[in-house]
Formats: sequence, C-alpha cells, structure tokens
Amino acid sequence: MRVDEFDFDLPQERIALRPVRPRDAAKMLHVQGSSMTDATVRDLPRLLNPGDCLVFNDTRVIPAQLEGVKLGSQARIGATLHKRIDLRRWQAFVRNAKRLREGDVVHFGAGVMTGVESKAEDGSIVFAFQGDEPVEILLERAGTMPLPPYIASKREIDEADREDYQTRFAQKDGAVAAPTASLHFTDRLMAELGEAGIEHAMLTLHVGAGTFLPVKADDTNDHQMHAEWGRIDAETADRLNAIRARGNRVIAVGTTVLRLIESAAGDDNIIRPFEGDTSIFITPGYRFKGIDGLMTNFHLPRSTLFMLVSALMGLDVMKAVYAHAIANEYRFYSYGDSSLLLPGDTIS
Repeated sequence: MRVDEFDFDLPQERIALRPVRPRDAAKMLHVQGSSMTDATVRDLPRLLNPGDCLVFNDTRVIPAQLEGVKLGSQARIGATLHKRIDLRRWQAFVRNAKRLREGDVVHFGAGVMTGVESKAEDGSIVFAFQGDEPVEILLERAGTMPLPPYIASKREIDEADREDYQTRFAQKDGAVAAPTASLHFTDRLMAELGEAGIEHAMLTLHVGAGTFLPVKADDTNDHQMHAEWGRIDAETADRLNAIRARGNRVIAVGTTVLRLIESAAGDDNIIRPFEGDTSIFITPGYRFKGIDGLMTNFHLPRSTLFMLVSALMGLDVMKAVYAHAIANEYRFYSYGDSSLLLPGDTIS
C-alpha cells in the first residue's frame, strides 16, 4: 500500500508533553467495530468481560540517551542506544555519525567511554563500552531518558521523566522506549480489574529506538523494520491459549505486546513460546492469529503503528477514529490518551 494513505493532519497542540495525573484519569476512546464511545481508562473494568486477559510488557526503559565528544577532536556526538548485542556492545543511532570511523573513541562524560566498533548498513553504529563496570551502571551515570523526538524537541528532559516514562510493570532492563499503553495503569486500576474478574499476563519485548524512525519509503512493501528482542515463556503461551479456547479474549496492552504475540502465533492460531528477535511489520491485509483486541495510545501519521491499528480495525475506521479524537481534544503520543480497539468480529 502507498504510505501516504496513512497520512492525516494532526495539530501540534494535540501532542501531549506531560502525562495526566493520576495516570488512569486519561481519556480512552472505546472502539467496537466501527462504533465509538468516549470513556476514560478508569472505565476499563466495565468494558471488558470477566475472564478476559490484559497482556502487559514488563520491559524497563534504560537511560539510553548519551551526549559526548569524539576524543582528539571537538566533534559533538549524540547517541541513542537501540539494541543490545552482548554484555558490552550496543547498536546505536548517532547524530553526527559521519564524523566517526572504526576505532574512534567517544567520551560520554562521567568516565563513560565507548569505542566505535563498526557501522551498519542502516547507518547505525556499534559501540563497545570500555572498562569493567556493567553497562547499566554506566548509563545510570551518564545517560538520560530517551524521550521520543516529538517531546524532546519541544522541552527539556527532566527528573520527572525518569518516573513518568516508566510503567508500573517495568522489571527487565533493556528498552530504549516505553511501552506507553501501560503508562495509564495504577495500583488502584489493577485492583479494580482484579475485582471485576479480568486477568493479566506478562511478556517482555525490549522496545528499540527504531519505533520512532519515519517511514521513508513510498510503499509499505519497501519499508524495513528494525528488529527487537522479545520473550514469551511456555507457561504464558499455554495460559493465553487456554483463555482463548474457553471463549475469552486476549487484549494486548500496547503494540509491542501485539507484535510479539503475533510473532509467536502460528497459522493455527496457537501461541508458542518465543525468544529472539522480531521485525514483524503489520499492515492492512494481515490476518491476526493470537490477539482479540488492543489498548494503545494515538500514533504518528504515516507511522508503522498507525498502519498496525489500521490492519486491526480497518483504515477507514481508524481515520474516522483519529478524526474524532482530534476534534474532541484527545491527547496524542507517548504521554497522551488511550484507545481500546475491539474488532466487530472474532479475529480468529
């Protein structure tokens, strides 16, 4: 499909620069088939059925934004770590990358030094962190939270973002972007969901900075997704299969959860254990195999995530949904409001 089919006009004032407080007070547009109802995240317990299961991503965002200089010159280097390769090497998207060559050393401050090991075909750079300290400790010392460019370009990253840009489920270090659909959940909301008989499960997908990259191709067939590492254990896979087999729904909380479940599901609609990289790219025409609905924030025009929700609900429906959201002053993107997307028919 042509990428410009997924374009729409978004007023800049609709982009949320801070989350609402409390988090579960955010608006939520409930979409069932092609019908829309304005709600809030706090309404979620009454919008789902007892026995349905919300699936969350327990990845934890690391302070993966680094600013430094190339040793031996005054060249300023900005890096956003994208994907871990091993204990000391990370792939990164780099500002001013043309100034770097293999063998160069970059000082990111606070005693954090990296060597330039190689350049990838996509323009990213493989950094090897020097020394013996765990890279996580080095990042806590020198890094900042990697807020999306549509927020970071409008205000300074500050201490509040260290908490605001982390979900209550965050346990496993490795993401450089938050699974933002989960930012709306509070202890109070989780208790109310439990009282309503709504279950929850966890998986892990370490979100990479590639999630923010624009689609530069004119046709979706020509776009290359960046890989991200994820894991669904056997117990979780079996449980999700059992939930669907008894007639309840598996609702992905966020596109990261949806993409990992769909990577693990076979053509027989069975979810299997999964561990490894996924670069799944979901566009209209895709047949969903492992999920029955999605809770997600509002996404960028022409983005792979808007393509994904259009595959789930239909492009015409999602254009109407986004037009409604804009007209009714919903807040967009990572710190914005939510939507609950439930196809009119059973997906499988």
